[in-house]
Amino acid sequence: MDSDWDHQIIIRKKPQRAADARSSKNVNEAKRSGGVDTSKKFNAGGNKQRAGGSNAALIEDSDELKVKKVNPTASKAIQQARNAKGMTQKDLATKINEKPTVVTDYENGRGIPDQQILGKMERALGVKLRGKDIGQPLPTRAPKKK
Repeated sequence: MDSDWDHQIIIRKKPQRAADARSSKNVNEAKRSGGVDTSKKFNAGGNKQRAGGSNAALIEDSDELKVKKVNPTASKAIQQARNAKGMTQKDLATKINEKPTVVTDYENGRGIPDQQILGKMERALGVKLRGKDIGQPLPTRAPKKK
């Protein structure tokens, strides 16, 4: 029974804090024992991005990306039909539920053609803006029978 009381049991021991582990005393002791390598790594720990990764695609100078623009005849047809109806660009834009800049871009030939917007403009202006006969009046539809 006496042997049970001879050795001590430590229930809680304070863990070494990170700040204590990095103190100059502990670092020098680790260097002397050979447990620490103090060589500086080249370009380590920076926030620089790499110049190009293996996943980066290279675009050559010969590759030209062409974005399709509104047909010039369609843009003239939009202007003429809008002026014939006595509408401003803003009026047309509100009628088709778009921003006035969209109408301006389409009339100047800068807009990227969207079939939904062209369809709205066709119905609002009553002029074909897609297909072969651009600028011709839209064929009238028969009213739906109930």
